[in-house]
Amino acid sequence: MKRFKSAGQVQRFVSIHNPIANLFHLRRDHVTASQYRAARAQAFEDWAEVTGVRLAA
Repeated sequence: MKRFKSAGQVQRFVSIHNPIANLFHLRRDHVTASQYRAARAQAFEDWAEVTGVRLAA
């Protein structure tokens, strides 16, 4: 619980962190480079859609 003041704060952080981390955690050793780049681009597109951020082209 470093830097957290309560177990509730930790729980709130973890409940948000895990879905985001899972979106960007790609198994690089199981795919080709082009598949990895496509999956990474898709993850960033999904993240931009969720957060409402426009990505520069």
